[in-house]
Formats: sequence, structure tokens, C-alpha cells
Amino acid sequence: MAQSHAGNKTAIALVLDVDGSLLKTDMLFESFWAALGRHPWLCLISVFTLIFNRPALKKRMAELAGLNISLLPLRKEIVTLAEDAKEAGRTVILASGSNEVLVQALSDRLGLVEPAMASNGQINLTRGTKAKALEARFGKRGFEYVGDSEADIKVWQAGVGGYIIAPTAKLLRQVSKPQLTLTPIGQRDEGWALLRALRPHQWVKNILLLLPIVAAHRTDIEGFALAIWGIVVFSAAASSIYIVNDLMDLEADRKHATKKHRPFAAGTASIQSGMLTSAALAIGALGGAAAHSWQLAAIIALYMVLSLSYSMGLKRLSWVDISTLAALYTLRVVAGAIVAGVPMSGWLGAFVFPVFLSLGAVKRLIELGKAENEEVLPGRGYARRDRADLRNIAITAAIGAVVVYTLYTYSEIAAVLYQNLTELRLAAVPVAAWLGRMIYRGWQGRMDYDPIVFALRDPIGLTLMAIGAGLLVHSAV
Repeated sequence: MAQSHAGNKTAIALVLDVDGSLLKTDMLFESFWAALGRHPWLCLISVFTLIFNRPALKKRMAELAGLNISLLPLRKEIVTLAEDAKEAGRTVILASGSNEVLVQALSDRLGLVEPAMASNGQINLTRGTKAKALEARFGKRGFEYVGDSEADIKVWQAGVGGYIIAPTAKLLRQVSKPQLTLTPIGQRDEGWALLRALRPHQWVKNILLLLPIVAAHRTDIEGFALAIWGIVVFSAAASSIYIVNDLMDLEADRKHATKKHRPFAAGTASIQSGMLTSAALAIGALGGAAAHSWQLAAIIALYMVLSLSYSMGLKRLSWVDISTLAALYTLRVVAGAIVAGVPMSGWLGAFVFPVFLSLGAVKRLIELGKAENEEVLPGRGYARRDRADLRNIAITAAIGAVVVYTLYTYSEIAAVLYQNLTELRLAAVPVAAWLGRMIYRGWQGRMDYDPIVFALRDPIGLTLMAIGAGLLVHSAV
């Protein structure tokens, strides 16, 4: 029977919404990306068949996902609010539109005694449905509610107000109309976090698109302008995939010493905004590439498909993953040749692929060097026992690259492009020294997690590259 508890604070239950309120994330979208990584076809089939049956979809995603509830990011201020309410003798429960299995597991994580309220396979516990369920359990105005969106307005109206999480100006206007008494908690800073998720520092890798035009000794402004256009397009495509990769890696990133601070893993950027941004960048990249030529659009599409395949499974296959990384870097060089309209030399392709294969092995060496135990790396197929094999692959690929370069200096095309072949051959020395330094630093674990980014910031490495470039330029004069 409905009754009023407004005069007795301890009799008023504290009800916590979960998605976006207690959690800095949304369990349906968490479940989708986890399920996509574990059971991609079953996940996609379930989405298409149950898209209009939200309760059943939530249940199916929860079944496929196998979410690790203990890793989901909590809002500390809401946890403190719940703990204070429990100490004051108040009832504290979770009431969420997410699936009941996941919500009850989260409730157990917090040590809440009262059973949680959540969606099951038939009922979607949101908006008015949630408000009626809470009224039936606690009586009219028998609870305070912690929420974060327009969907919570009816629930706030059924209770005695409560708390509103990181409200936007629009939401504040909406809750002011029914004159709700709500206490704001937190503020939104998603814009900067979302920008970080694009990994703009990684765009420096795309200067590889300049390699074909430099190798062809083309110095006109038009060629470089086209190459810059290609860099912009490729950066958009890469950022689109970086977001997808982060969403696929949520659990692995949360177990990682530094990657746990990435925006989606930490909950500083929402999965929904990431999905929309990724789609927009992908469409923009393909459209921008198509404006140049269908060939460039095809290379961008191939890069994105291969990157998605990498995110969805190839990265977990030992040795296959570093070959895929090498192929992705090589595609940048191919794109540079296409966008600038210069022929892609077979010598160039035969040189850059083993270089990137070596650097891919170095990247895994770095991660293993920082590993704290002998277990397989989360989301990867390597353990510390594989370090020697990775080192050997890196050394072998580096030697192969230097051999290809040396053979190139004896080719007919080199004789046409360069005047001083002796200096051209001497450039192999700083190339070999640079690769050796990268492998040695990777073996020691004395490097950032991305060797390409490290190489562009390493003074000694940059000096070696400058010496090599100087020899190349002087040999062409």
C-alpha cells in the first residue's frame, strides 16, 4: 500500500540507477562489444533478430558477453553516497534497465543486501515501468533516486527527488519543469576524453604516405599536397579503427597497468559516443578517399577491413598478429603511392614489410618486458616465454630488410635515380644500426608501447635516420 515517508529520512530508500549513474558506462553496450569479441556471428545475428525486443536483446547479450563485473568503472562519489546511506540504516538497492543477471552481480559486488531490480527477458525496467515498480516496492514518495537522463524523470517524480549525474543544460531544463528537487553530482568532460580516444599522437605514423613520393624523387608542391590529403584521410580511417579496437579491448585494457586509463576503459568517454564518432570518421575517410580515386578508396577499405579483422581475432593469434601489423603499415606506403600518383616500387615494398615486421615483434617484446607474471597477455597470444622467439623474428626481419636494401643499390633503377652508389650503399649502415637499436631497446623494455612513436621522439634514432637520409640525398645529387 502506497504511503508517504517524506518525514522520516531513514525510511526512505536510496535507489541507484546503474548505466551512466553508478557506472561510468552502459552494460548493454559493454555486453555488445564483449559478445562481438567472443562470439561475433552469434552477436550480430542476435542484434538483427532482437533489435525491436529490447528485454530479450539485453538478456541475449548478457549471455554471450561473459562480462567481468568486477572491472566495470564505478563513480566513486555514488559508491560513497551508497555507503553513507547504509551506515545511516537506509535501504539501498540498484534499479536498472540492464539485464537482471548483470545488475544483481553488480549489487553483490557492492555488498548490497536487498535484491536488485532490473530487466528480464520480458520486461524492460525503464521510465514509467521502473517508476511503477519502485512505487509498488517502497510506496509513493518512499525513495530517493540517483539517475542521469531524461528517461529517469518519471522515476524522480515518483520518489522524493534525489541526485542527477553530470547533467547537461538541456537535462537541467527538462527536470526544472516538474520542479524536481535534485542534487547535481559531477560534470561532463567527455569532449576531451573522446579526442584522446582518437589517438592524435598516432597520426604521426601516417607520414609513411610520404615515403613513395620521396623515394621517387618527386619534389613538386602538387605531389606533396596530394600526399597530405592522403595523410588526413588515412588518419580519419585509423582513428575510426582505434576506437573500435579500444571498444573490443575493454576488459583487456582494464587489466593493463596503463591502458586502463584509456577513455572507454576508464569510462571518461561513453561507448555510445565512441560508436557514433567511429562511424562518422569511417564514412568521412571513405568519402574523402573516393573523392581522389576508387583505388585510394579501395586501399582505405582494405585497411579498415584488415584492421577490424585484427581487432576481432587476429591479434590473439601468435605470429599472425605481427604479420598483420606489418601489412597495415605497408598499406600506408601503398596508399602514399596511389594518392601521389607515383609507381609503387617492388623494391620499396620488399624493404618496408620486413622493417614493419621487425617493429611489430619489438612492440610485443616491449609489452612482455613490462608483464608482471608469466601468464598470456590479456587479449594477446603471447607470454614471457615467447620473448626469445620474438627477438629472433625481429632480428631476422631486420637482416632481411637490410639485405633487400643492399640488393636494391645494385639494381638498374638505383643506377638511374642515384649518382653516387657508394654513398647509397653506405646508408645501409645507419639503417641497420637504427633497427638494431630498436630491437635492443625493445628487448630491454626501455621504450614506449608503440615503437613507431618512440622512433619519432628518440634523439639517437632520429640522428641515425638523419645520417641515412643525408647519405641518400647526397648520393642522388
